[in-house]
Amino acid sequence: MLKIRLQRVGRKHEPTFRIVVTESQNSTKSGRSLEVLGAYDSRRGENVELNAERIKYWMSKGAKASGTMHNILVEKKIISGKKINVLGKKKPIVKEVKETEEKEKTPVADKAPEAETPAKEAGATQAPVVEVPKEEVASVEKPVEEAKV
Repeated sequence: MLKIRLQRVGRKHEPTFRIVVTESQNSTKSGRSLEVLGAYDSRRGENVELNAERIKYWMSKGAKASGTMHNILVEKKIISGKKINVLGKKKPIVKEVKETEEKEKTPVADKAPEAETPAKEAGATQAPVVEVPKEEVASVEKPVEEAKV
C-alpha cells in the first residue's frame, strides 16, 4: 500500500522533512521512495513546500496520508476533512487527584462492610439496623413462641 509521509532529513537537533510517496512496508529511513512531493520544516510550521497536483494524483491512485501528513494537507486545504488526533491519549492528572481525595474523605469503616457483603455487590439493598430494648424484644417473642406450641 502506498503512503504519503514525512522522511526526516537534516542535522542533529535541526529536523527538516521531505514529503515522500513510498510503500508502507519500507522503513522511513530506508530512502526508498517513489517520488519527493515537497519539504516541511517543523521548526517553522508555516514553511511547507508542497506539490499539490502530484499529491492529489497519488491519492487518486490509492495512496494514504499518514496522520501528521493528513493534518498538514487539511491545514493547507489540499484535501478537505477534519484533523486527526495523532497523539496518544493520556489520563488527566486532575481526575486522579480527585479520586484520591474522595478515598481519603470516606471513612475506612464504611468501605469494609460494603466490600465484604455479597448482597451489596449484587445490587440488593439492606434494611437499616435499629436497636430495640430487651423488654420489647421479649414481649414480641412470647406470642410467637406460644403460637408455635
